[in-house]
Amino acid sequence: MRRCLQLAENGRQNARPNPMVGAVIVCDGRIIGEGYHVRCGEGHAEVNAFASVRPEDERLLGRSTIYVSLEPCAHYGKTPPCAELIVRKGVARVVVGCVDPFARVQGRGIAMIREAGIDVTVGVLERECMELNSRFMTFHSCRRPYIILKWAQSSDGFIDDHFRPAAISNAATRMLSHKLRAENDAILVGRVTGERDRPKLNVRHWSGPDPMRIVLGHHTDLNRLMADLHSKTVQSLIVEGGAMTHRSFIDAGLWDEIRVETSPVVFGDGTRAPRLPEGVAVRESKVYGENRVVVYVKPIRN
Repeated sequence: MRRCLQLAENGRQNARPNPMVGAVIVCDGRIIGEGYHVRCGEGHAEVNAFASVRPEDERLLGRSTIYVSLEPCAHYGKTPPCAELIVRKGVARVVVGCVDPFARVQGRGIAMIREAGIDVTVGVLERECMELNSRFMTFHSCRRPYIILKWAQSSDGFIDDHFRPAAISNAATRMLSHKLRAENDAILVGRVTGERDRPKLNVRHWSGPDPMRIVLGHHTDLNRLMADLHSKTVQSLIVEGGAMTHRSFIDAGLWDEIRVETSPVVFGDGTRAPRLPEGVAVRESKVYGENRVVVYVKPIRN
């Protein structure tokens, strides 16, 4: 399953809005086929894994196990159902990382395979498999985009220098920010930030598509905005400020991840950085030059 996750990562840029999925076929401890979902509209991971099996190994499928990081689809979309393909190939066992929350799948793929008499195990490295597609999972289970709040601050907790825009990020963290933009569907700033700073909000220091640009109006209802973005199949949203905009998302509980970059610079006065919600958990902390980037997530509840 860890190999499935490694393979799935290769589809991060081009599989969207489909999830990243990896598949590995094993017989007698040997991998005889593997694949991942390369591009939306093209073959899924299971299709590519079966296609990679050498002709002389086809006879081994009847006693092989296929590992898949996400439940095989059970519906006709741009491609035929992978659950049907697995049944047709006649493998002995299927191991699934996690269930697909998409309404047209959601257990149906697993049921179809089990009804064909094939042994199915579900939930292997489940948390890792769900985290890999956190944007897809949130979009379908919460009916809103996955929301990343992101800001940079001085060591004394200000996001600007005496209420004037100031450079906080360094070359490495700017590149990291643009990589994040390329990996997400939309980016949002508040009206004041949009008018004062005139941010381009595009991808200049990385390769990839520019995210949809959104400027939040003064009276915009956040829940209505989330519903509108969901209807437009926007699966992920980066919120880059300013402080009032960040506070409004935090107060509404509309966040999944918070990324805070802290520079050693001292401003002494200015706009205070938003206060982190209570009980946040640190998922990652890394240093780039003299700046530290910490990623916070909601605590895991049992």
